Amino acid sequence: METNKKTRSRSRLLTAAASLAIASAIGLGAITTGTAPVFAEAVSVDAPQVPSFAEVVQKVSPAVVSVQVKSNVQPANNDGPFAGPNGFDNLPDDHPLKRFFKEFRGDGDRQWNDDRGGRKHGQKRLNRGPRPVSQGSGFFISEDGYLVTNNHVVQDGENFTIVMNDGKELDAKLIGTDPRTDLAVLKAEANGTKFTYVDFADDAQARVGDWVVAVGNPFGLGGTVTAGIVSARGRDIGAGPYDDFIQIDAAVNRGNSGGPAFNLNGKVVGINTAIFSPSGGNVGIAFAIPASTAKQVVGDLMKNGSVERGWLGVQIQPVTDEVAESLGLKDAKGALVSEPQADGPGLKAGIKSGDVITAVNGTNVDGPRELARMIGRMTPGEAVDVALWRNGKSETVKVTLGELPNDQKRASLDQSGPVEPGTLDDLGLTVTRAEDGNGLVVTDVDPDSDAADRGIQPGDIIRSINSVEVRDTKDVTDAMKAASDAGRKAVLMQISRDDNTRFVPLPIAKG
Repeated sequence: METNKKTRSRSRLLTAAASLAIASAIGLGAITTGTAPVFAEAVSVDAPQVPSFAEVVQKVSPAVVSVQVKSNVQPANNDGPFAGPNGFDNLPDDHPLKRFFKEFRGDGDRQWNDDRGGRKHGQKRLNRGPRPVSQGSGFFISEDGYLVTNNHVVQDGENFTIVMNDGKELDAKLIGTDPRTDLAVLKAEANGTKFTYVDFADDAQARVGDWVVAVGNPFGLGGTVTAGIVSARGRDIGAGPYDDFIQIDAAVNRGNSGGPAFNLNGKVVGINTAIFSPSGGNVGIAFAIPASTAKQVVGDLMKNGSVERGWLGVQIQPVTDEVAESLGLKDAKGALVSEPQADGPGLKAGIKSGDVITAVNGTNVDGPRELARMIGRMTPGEAVDVALWRNGKSETVKVTLGELPNDQKRASLDQSGPVEPGTLDDLGLTVTRAEDGNGLVVTDVDPDSDAADRGIQPGDIIRSINSVEVRDTKDVTDAMKAASDAGRKAVLMQISRDDNTRFVPLPIAKG
């Protein structure tokens, strides 16, 4: 019995020893093989990926350059109000105003006082060659080095340098400029070099809400990329008669001028040219010249060094609802001819003041801007069919376009002849016959009248009403009665002021 107990105890001890040996072997294996303890896996989110612009940027960046412009024009007096014994030279070297004007005048690393710069007070700076005048952006549009930028970037320059994406600098020459659309073309001077270039997109396909990527040289920092969306189309910012800007919300700043805005296919939708900036910095509203405009202008500049535009030779204004009502037009569309210019193609073809241009070559004209762009895209000498609304019906005249002159002369008034007073009580006007007998001069305006509300002032000359010339008050009352009998609620009065002509719609008095 006792022997059996000893046997069982010995068995248990052997079993325990074996278990301990196995555990020790496992532990020793873990140490000798370097196996780490097992932990929970790190967080990993399998979510939809946000689209990246990296591939577009990688492809187009070599085609985008910085444009540095210098001029040989020196300041008329380098020792002006900010220099000399009584100027900022007398301020301490670390004074913030002194540092500011040092940068403002483009002096770079120039030293200001005798012991640091070796120049005595009042001594003029030596002519150190071309001075920097502006800096912007541009992009290649051909393999042989033609590139596009803004006219306002290069307009005062004589020497042009482009800085490539890899930092390489090349001289460039100016091929041509077009101030009316703020475009310019340069050509890199690098014989035999083949450049990466980009193409223009069909901006008509660009929709509000589409992504755009702007690449440029803001603040001289070098190649910088920002992204945004097309936020509006057809913007008129008062820059010129051909305003038709694409508005984008990408971060565009000073130095981005002339740089491209790309779509996701790497094509140029627009050329950054202006920003809306009440504070002087980016607020997220930028304006780009549409690719369709740029493509045509750039082609002309590359071919001829200038842009030739068709010229109709008429002063125009919008057709408002009141103007349309007064003329019997169904829709407030078209361009109202204020005055055909002397010796202009329009006058020679028979276009008159008061005509409304409704179409050109069968394409409807929505307003003055559309007409200006349509005619501007045509070539001098081209014959076009101009549809007019005149005296309550449509007519068509054929006009041979002229070439848009750089300096358009205005017609002047030759006033001579008798003066006769009169009143137009229904309109709130006191008038007298013009000295040349052609029209009525406004001498007084009732401040509570519709005429005053519409901006008619003493000194204005009433030339016609509803295209009927007026020489006395009876002509005015007859024209208003004729309009009233025709069921119209307003008349269209042609007004001359300071050699300018415009049309003003005035309601016909009831009763």
